Amino acid sequence: MQIDLNSDLGEGYGAWRMGDDAAMLQIVSSANIACGFHAGDPRGLLETLRQAAQQGVAVGAHVSYPDRVGFGRRHMEVAPDDLTADVIYQIGALQGLARAAGTRVTYVKPHGALYNTIAHDAGQAEAVIAGVLAVDPTLVLMGLAGAPILDRARAAGLSVAAETFADRAYAPDGTLVPRGQPGAVLHDVDLVADRMVQLASTGIIQAADGSSLQLQADSICVHGDSLGAVQMAARIRQALSDRGVSIAPFAP
Repeated sequence: MQIDLNSDLGEGYGAWRMGDDAAMLQIVSSANIACGFHAGDPRGLLETLRQAAQQGVAVGAHVSYPDRVGFGRRHMEVAPDDLTADVIYQIGALQGLARAAGTRVTYVKPHGALYNTIAHDAGQAEAVIAGVLAVDPTLVLMGLAGAPILDRARAAGLSVAAETFADRAYAPDGTLVPRGQPGAVLHDVDLVADRMVQLASTGIIQAADGSSLQLQADSICVHGDSLGAVQMAARIRQALSDRGVSIAPFAP
């Protein structure tokens, strides 16, 4: 049994550091690297990419709405052509930095509000898919497990990876509980590790109301900016390994 473990990295900006990229890259198998629209500066991104290359960690473009102030977590109404161009621009920028760092971009994972919007919004989903296809149709698109975006991307010819979140609570319909609601972000390391073992073993995760959700997952995300993120990722990896689940990138 095998599953990918990923984290959002490269999200510092200048003198402001966010998360411990070096430590996280020793744990995860895939790294979603910011592309400058919600976070990340060129020098910091280059360093994170170099570290990813050294650790043999797969690299994905973490594309976002142009929203540094809101960290990409505010919904934006963007014209389809503009959104497609934004996606192309961000992937291209990260590809250049990745080449300079001795690695390559193998997948795309939208960030924050964009990720949540395209999960169900057909218009913005098609714009993002068009951007990925325009750059490189061999790139894998990562999206929320069970969401229509995955079917739309497959229909357009893209390979996809279904993602679940270790440190987020789920609503009964399979969407993420909004961050502004109590209990939306999970902090109990042991509880989270147990949830991910159950998910990897049975395909089931418990929703916030206690009901069971059936989810097919190719990758598990631990947010790099969460409190205790490194400890949580390490605990999840150890718990999975103890149950015979190997950690490996879905798009090496």
